[in-house]
Amino acid sequence: MVWLLWFSLLHASTGARLRGAWREVTRGDTTAQILDAFKHGALKPFNPSMLQMFPRDALGSWVVLQPEPSNTNEARVLSIYPAPMGSITLFDEKGASRTLALDDFTAPLHGHGRLAFRLTVDRGQTAPILLKFEPSNTISAPERFALQDMDDYLQDDSDWLSFATACFAVMVTMALMALCFAIMLRDMTFAWYTGYMLCYVIVQSIETGFLFHPLGLSWLAGSELLIGTSATALSVSFAALFVGRFCDLPRYAPMLRVPVIALGFSMPLIVLLRCSQIPELMDMARALVNPVLILGALLLLLSALIAGVRGSRQAWFFLLGWTPLLVLTAMTSAQVTGALPSLDWLNDASIGMGAFEAIVLSLGLADRALTMRHDRDNVRVLADRDALTSLLNRRAWTEAANSMLAEAIGEAQPIALLFMDLDHFKILNDRHGHASGDRALMAVAEILSSELRPTDLVGRYGGEEFVAMLHGVNQDQAMQVATRLCRRIHRLDIAVDQKDLLLSASIGLAMRSLGDTLESLVERADQAMYYVKLNGRNHVHAFERRAEMSAMPHRPHSTHGQNR
Repeated sequence: MVWLLWFSLLHASTGARLRGAWREVTRGDTTAQILDAFKHGALKPFNPSMLQMFPRDALGSWVVLQPEPSNTNEARVLSIYPAPMGSITLFDEKGASRTLALDDFTAPLHGHGRLAFRLTVDRGQTAPILLKFEPSNTISAPERFALQDMDDYLQDDSDWLSFATACFAVMVTMALMALCFAIMLRDMTFAWYTGYMLCYVIVQSIETGFLFHPLGLSWLAGSELLIGTSATALSVSFAALFVGRFCDLPRYAPMLRVPVIALGFSMPLIVLLRCSQIPELMDMARALVNPVLILGALLLLLSALIAGVRGSRQAWFFLLGWTPLLVLTAMTSAQVTGALPSLDWLNDASIGMGAFEAIVLSLGLADRALTMRHDRDNVRVLADRDALTSLLNRRAWTEAANSMLAEAIGEAQPIALLFMDLDHFKILNDRHGHASGDRALMAVAEILSSELRPTDLVGRYGGEEFVAMLHGVNQDQAMQVATRLCRRIHRLDIAVDQKDLLLSASIGLAMRSLGDTLESLVERADQAMYYVKLNGRNHVHAFERRAEMSAMPHRPHSTHGQNR
């Protein structure tokens, strides 16, 4: 409703009332004959404030406007909206004429989004205004007329220019941002969105004349029909490729994926036929473009709807942005047949809805990027975490521990490594089953997570072995932490057999020294743990280079699952 109110206010008529009549041009017509026929009521009457079609495919059409008396003697402006693609000629009582078109850069007064003729004071307040819609090979669109004082016209022109500039700025900005993300993320979905939005901007800027006034791109004059047709076809092509990836059709609507891709590649072929300069091929392109556009728009709408119903979040973003624009396009097409003559704001509404669609689809792309990032994070977590205990697995812990050691080079802060092995774990599995063993591992992992700091690196090294790297902890503090862990695990009261044997842990401690690598640090902690295994289990021992430890046989890492 806010959009409708805005467009209604934008197009509210504040000028003089007009009475109008028209007929098609015939050979031999003179301006005097047309004005005389108007005075005698021989022309077809119409309401100039309502949209009216004027044929232009043969010799064109005559239009006569009769202003009602006015109390002002100021110069006035006759504006014709929407801006026609062809040219229009204005005649005065003496037969002199002025011709205007969207791509005309010589007129002293340029209308933005419309054609504007300045009428001098000496013309007379009630003198009939004679116009000729010149022949054109473009598709005729309905027009309406307004006669305003110069101040009112300039105010309306300024309002339209501000509105259109803001809308086009939003669309171009969203497109360029998407292009940046396409380059950074290497995701073609953003690139297809950029192509679609820029093509839509070109189409609307040509239809409204924005490309010529105020942008002043005079070098495009005379080629607007070809550019507009090509941009329209390419916009559908980019939209099809965008929908295929954005709505994830291979997953949610696989049956429609091939037709959508075929649509995406067929539209450039039509453009090539249109630009071939071969009459037969150009005629074929003209005959194909409108049916393909209509069927393509319906296909994209159906594809997005099916994908949305089947679970695609992004499909609903596309439907929210695309559907209002599609409805406006259908209503504008209906006006060509004479329907909806009072809704003269539909063309400007298409610009506003284009900006709305750009914002909605940009939000959808942002949602898609966040969803993909969340999925990647989940995959990374699954790849880095042990499925049973949710601790870091051996690979992820090794990478994190190497990074911690590399960052600590040159620092005076000590680093301690705890290597833990659960005692009698094989007996627990054999006597009570692997489910009991799994529950024991999860209980130990919970103790490690709760007793150690968030900055400590804790991981499951394999089987019933766990490792923890503690930063900024000296040997005495590390011994206290490890001793507390031993006590907490023993207090779980997990019975290993029926002889009051409880699950416990043997922990080896090694402190980082100069020149240590992760492998050497783990090896020393592992040897200290093995020393605990040979000397009663269920306590902590710090690695010492003593003769008795040096003489102790090295523990191979292949002993997982032995009776410990």
